[in-house]
Amino acid sequence: MTIATTTSEDHSAGHEEHPDLRVWGLLTFLASESLMFGGFFATYLFFRGTTAVWPPEGSEVELLVPTINTIILVSSSFVIHFGDTAIKKHNLKGMQLWYAITAIMGAIFLGGQVYEYSTLGYGMTTNVFANCFYIMTGFHGLHVFVGLLLILRALWRSRLPGEYSATNHTFIEMTEIYWHFVDIIWIVLFTLVYVLTLF
Repeated sequence: MTIATTTSEDHSAGHEEHPDLRVWGLLTFLASESLMFGGFFATYLFFRGTTAVWPPEGSEVELLVPTINTIILVSSSFVIHFGDTAIKKHNLKGMQLWYAITAIMGAIFLGGQVYEYSTLGYGMTTNVFANCFYIMTGFHGLHVFVGLLLILRALWRSRLPGEYSATNHTFIEMTEIYWHFVDIIWIVLFTLVYVLTLF
């Protein structure tokens, strides 16, 4: 009677490593978030098209702070990309520098948004425009805050030896992708809510 045995080498020979699907998972999540923002934008455009005066009197928006915020956020997309490029070239210090600058820019953006809220003179329940404005900008601000936390996590973890390298940087890449998403959504939001109110 022969007993078949399987050695550890046999197991390893038949073992196939699963592909890293974290980036695809993130892209799927962002696609679902895009649909949510798309719903907000469609609702905003519907109310804009069916309301005689838009925005209603007493709920106008000002452009100075949001424009500065837009310049900061758009610029931060280039800055964070420099960080991703740096780690892919074995430049950990460069990645840390660019990600730290991006974190500062993100914090400035959020500070500008808080300042804007404090000076508008109307609240979420003032009228339908104010309701749309606060929901869309607030929801986007939440995404910026989450992105800021991801950047800070990447910086904190980068202190650990071997945590990130030219061959191990998936989280860095995912953080950059998320930040670009936040940037793109803001460009659309800024155009709809701020720029189009001039016309």
